[in-house]
Amino acid sequence: MISNISKMLSLSTALVVASTAIAAAEPSAELIAAAKKEGTLTTIALPHDWCGYGDVIAGFKAKYGLEVNELNPDAGSGDEIEAIKANKGNSGPQAPDVIDVGLSFGPSAKAEGLIQPYKVSTWDSIPDSAKDADGFWYGDYYGVLSFVVNTDIVKDVPKDWADLKKSDYANSIALAGDPRASNQAVQAVYAAGVAAGEKDATKAGEAGLAYFAELNKAGNLVPVIGKSASLAQGSTPIVVAWDYNGLSWRDTLKGNPPAEVVVPASGVVAGVYVQAISAFAPHPNAAKLWMEYLYSDEGQLGWLKGYCHPIRFNDLAKNKKVPQALLDKLPPAAAYEKAVFPTLDEQAAGKTAITTKWDSVVGANVK
Repeated sequence: MISNISKMLSLSTALVVASTAIAAAEPSAELIAAAKKEGTLTTIALPHDWCGYGDVIAGFKAKYGLEVNELNPDAGSGDEIEAIKANKGNSGPQAPDVIDVGLSFGPSAKAEGLIQPYKVSTWDSIPDSAKDADGFWYGDYYGVLSFVVNTDIVKDVPKDWADLKKSDYANSIALAGDPRASNQAVQAVYAAGVAAGEKDATKAGEAGLAYFAELNKAGNLVPVIGKSASLAQGSTPIVVAWDYNGLSWRDTLKGNPPAEVVVPASGVVAGVYVQAISAFAPHPNAAKLWMEYLYSDEGQLGWLKGYCHPIRFNDLAKNKKVPQALLDKLPPAAAYEKAVFPTLDEQAAGKTAITTKWDSVVGANVK
């Protein structure tokens, strides 16, 4: 069965909270020196408007003076894994040091020997439910699937998944990724299945496929990867994306055109992303220093500024580290009350059903 948000939050609040001293821990001078000697960190799949990553990357560079080589910002989780595989013997600029992928990709990457363990200084303040006990991967932030709507074009804003079937939305709806490779898109399909009332993960995946097949047949689904640019241009006036992406796009557009981010009335699926270091990282110390920065108070608040709920949020809130002005910018909590957090097993079952049957059931070549 799908775990609901109350279960997830109870797990989070039950964690052993690190002391303020531990939470404020700094990376060792030896690690900083070793990272600076390497000089560069290679990232992949980190768009600057995703989760506030533009400012997070800038903050890391300013703090430690390292260069950041950014590969393929628009890649999906599957692409990140393939990039590690393709560059096992390559120490050049095409080999990623670190990855940020959907939760289900963490255990599979560990099983394939593609990532290496590292426990950051604030390890104890990361919920046990959101990290690998041996330190191979660890949750970083989460959000929920939402509808990002260009209200200059769409006057009747959809409130739930069933609304997207209306003929009013012909040639209007896009996924924010390829559902054969992108975790964001996979979870969107899964969410549609949950909205259909399915509780079993495999059946939810299949119901989501049936839903998108219906959208595609009706001509409502646009087979391109929806982005802020396509939203603004009107080629995809409705994009199904993580709430934090939609809120970031809304702010960036500054009302030109106006955009609204809608958390659907049903099928509210939350997704946790995870960080990991490549087992073949050309700059392993820079990678570890990056992780220390991301899981520091500064890095976690950087994600929150980008509308992502950081994994250490409860710890930060308990220690009064979250500015009230930042809390006030977040969507109202009521919109998230129905959110469900699929477990790893549920994500794996849903992902398998969706990625292997998308072509045969839906038939839309999203790219």
